[in-house]
Amino acid sequence: MKQLVILSGKGGTGKTSVTSAFAHLSSLGDLASKVVFADADVDASNLELVLSPKNTKSEDFIGGQIALVDADTCTGCGICEEVCRFDAIHEDGAVYLVDPIACDGCAACVYQCPVDAITMHEQNAGKWFRSDSRYGTLFHAALRPAHENSGKLVTLVKQQARLLTLDENYDFVLVDGPPGIGCPVISATSGADLALIVSEPTAAGVHDMHRVLETTAHFDVPALVCINKSDVYPKGTAEIKAFCQAQDIQMVGEIPFDVSVTEAMVQGQPVTDFLPNAPSSQALVKIWDKVIKEMQLDGVQ
Repeated sequence: MKQLVILSGKGGTGKTSVTSAFAHLSSLGDLASKVVFADADVDASNLELVLSPKNTKSEDFIGGQIALVDADTCTGCGICEEVCRFDAIHEDGAVYLVDPIACDGCAACVYQCPVDAITMHEQNAGKWFRSDSRYGTLFHAALRPAHENSGKLVTLVKQQARLLTLDENYDFVLVDGPPGIGCPVISATSGADLALIVSEPTAAGVHDMHRVLETTAHFDVPALVCINKSDVYPKGTAEIKAFCQAQDIQMVGEIPFDVSVTEAMVQGQPVTDFLPNAPSSQALVKIWDKVIKEMQLDGVQ
């Protein structure tokens, strides 16, 4: 069982467009019905918009704990407000109340309350889902607004995908990772056999590509790079190529700017399925072939 994670140093580079195309292409060759998909971008999950999944299972995600003040026990001493580093506790008449959004769950107020009026309670931070998509089983999740612990939820989503892969002898897990280099990215990258970095030829795109490559290198995950909208800014594309060559990082292809990608997204389909002869589709097929060969998997169309 292999794991491939698609990453980008910043949002908006086309990571999900690439992942959805790979999901479609995996259904065409010998890998059909042998791939499990996981959307690890739980803060802004959108792979489901393209794969049209039908939920078959959903469970609550407990993301941590928050403090709760018992108004009947509270004496209004104000110690809890003084010790709270997150300004989450405020006076409300004769008692104190906790703002559930601001509360970080550190429990400092619990330990300092002289009358034991504060207790910690688990909070429902979102849901995770198992769904049947048009190309195979998809695990995804939705983190509620203003809730944290997305790294923990990413780990849960990947774990469910991995367990199904092992239990039913699938060949590999395809993970649509979150952007950036934070905890969710680390969780998505953990255990991966290969990472594909989707970059774009802009100043921000090149800078953030460097950062995510440093992240994958730190965790000893081999990385490949492809460039999206490569013809929009040739100088930036040349800079990415030069950097990859100097760092001995394999470039697996360039995807030209193509309005077909936008048209496909509007229709809720991967561009390789919606318009297989489009320039972007042809480029994505070539990139897919190289990635699969690098992972030493059969199933190239």
